[in-house]
Amino acid sequence: MNKFLAALPKHAVLLFSAFLALVPTVFMIMTALKTEEEYAVDKLGFPSMPVLENFRAVLVDSPFLWWMLNSLILVAGAVAVSTVVSCLAAYAIARMEFKGRDTLLAVSTSLMAVPPIVMIVPLFVLYSRIGLISTYQGAILIYAGLITPFSVYLLATFFRTVPNELFESARMDGASDFTILIRIVLPLSAPALVTLLVVNSLYVWNDLLIAIIFLQDDAKRTLMAGISVFQGRYNNQVPLTMAGMVIASAPMLILYISFQKYFIRGLMAGAVK
Repeated sequence: MNKFLAALPKHAVLLFSAFLALVPTVFMIMTALKTEEEYAVDKLGFPSMPVLENFRAVLVDSPFLWWMLNSLILVAGAVAVSTVVSCLAAYAIARMEFKGRDTLLAVSTSLMAVPPIVMIVPLFVLYSRIGLISTYQGAILIYAGLITPFSVYLLATFFRTVPNELFESARMDGASDFTILIRIVLPLSAPALVTLLVVNSLYVWNDLLIAIIFLQDDAKRTLMAGISVFQGRYNNQVPLTMAGMVIASAPMLILYISFQKYFIRGLMAGAVK
């Protein structure tokens, strides 16, 4: 009983925090299931008769699916490029002896503090000169560059927790560093890799700044850029707009729920040396 009373304030705070976090999501889903007339009458209540017409209108009468495809292309490309580069760089920093490796990690980590907006002008000038404006590969390179510093930091921290005995045993068997990375380190680093997959995917999926500036072609408009247009066009149709928000949130929500266990393990593993 004493333990329960002692833990009660902590549980109350956690429940209240969860409530605050879930209220916007619940409101968004409830509103998406209402008609315009019902929303006008009761904005905060539950829908008396849930309707799916708003979701049909979003998927059929607007290029939502095309915007989602563009976002998926950028997410897949940027995360793949960043993960490959980060794995190689993090292994070299964590497990290979060379002069200046700690400085290299410090410089890479410091890039996490640089806001993307300060790089917009030089990147735009560069991309205009080499013809990468409104191209998937140009946007993918920018996103990969933005998410790589955090990826290197997390993986380097995680790689240092792998027991030295595994490396010594592998080298005695004649394995190269690349073989050790592929066959030993990466399989043991699944939680950290899943953490990067979720965090980096969320970053690229939700970004608006890079998408608007560097993907000016309407055919390459991403989901977040498309939603900004969608909101302006259907500003007075709140249930329709909320249906679009639900659809936009669904892929990343499914991704997080699917890998939640590994995601939490990865965060905890990356928090210690």
